[in-house]
Amino acid sequence: MKLTRQKHAKKYMSFYKYNFGFREPFQVLLDGTFCQAALRNKIQIRDQLPGYLAGATQLCTTRCVLKELESLGKELYGAKLIAQRFQVRNCSHFKNPVSGSACLLSMTEEGNPHHYFIATQDQDLATKVKKKAGVPLLFIIQNTMVLDKPSPKSLAFVQAMQANQLVPEHQKQSIEHLKEEQGLVKESENRRKRKRAGGPNPLSCLKKKKKVQEPQQPSAAKKKRKRKRNRAKSEAKAVSVQLNVKA
Repeated sequence: MKLTRQKHAKKYMSFYKYNFGFREPFQVLLDGTFCQAALRNKIQIRDQLPGYLAGATQLCTTRCVLKELESLGKELYGAKLIAQRFQVRNCSHFKNPVSGSACLLSMTEEGNPHHYFIATQDQDLATKVKKKAGVPLLFIIQNTMVLDKPSPKSLAFVQAMQANQLVPEHQKQSIEHLKEEQGLVKESENRRKRKRAGGPNPLSCLKKKKKVQEPQQPSAAKKKRKRKRNRAKSEAKAVSVQLNVKA
C-alpha cells in the first residue's frame, strides 16, 4: 500500500513539474487543521513530507492561521506550537486578519505564482482549492499524508493549453531543467560558442598592382592634320623642283 501511494505521488508530482513549473524546495502552506491531525496521528511533518514528495520542502504558514489558532484556545494549543515552527509568509491581511482558510486561499490567487501546496483537513477549503488550476492539495488519511490527484480544473487547463499549442515560459524552463537532470543536453549545447576575433581579410593585405599606362595613340584629327602637312610639304618641294628645271 505504501509503494502504491509513493507511485501515485511521484506521478502527480511529475504532472505539476512539467505543466506548472513546480521546483524544489516545494513550498507547503499548512493550516491549523492539518497540524492538529498530524499531532493526533503522531506524524512528523518536517521529517516525513520531503521523503513523500521526493524533494526538499519549505513548511510555511501565515499570520492569519496563527491568529486563528490563538483564538481557539487550549484545544488547539499543540497545533499552534507546531505551526509556530514554520516560516511565516506575508499575506495581505496584516491589519485585518481573516480566517485561516480564506487566507490560504488568497495566497494562491492569480495562478498560484509562488507554486504553493495547500495542506489542510478543511473540506470546504479543499473543495475551493480544487476549483483552481495548478494548486496541489495535501491531506492526512489513515495516519498517512496523501497528495491528492490533479483536479479536473488542472487537467482541463493543461488540455486547453496543449490544444492551443501554447508553451508557457515556465514550462520551457522546466523541460530544459529536466533534460539537464537526465543528461540529455550535451555540454556543447549548454555553452554558447564565442565568436573569435577574426583577422583581416587576406585579400585586403595584397599589394595593389600598379596600373601600366598604355601609350596614348594619336587621335584621328591629329593624324589628318599630319597628313595635310606632309602633303603640303611634298607639293611645295615639287614646285621648287620645277622652278629649278626651268631656270
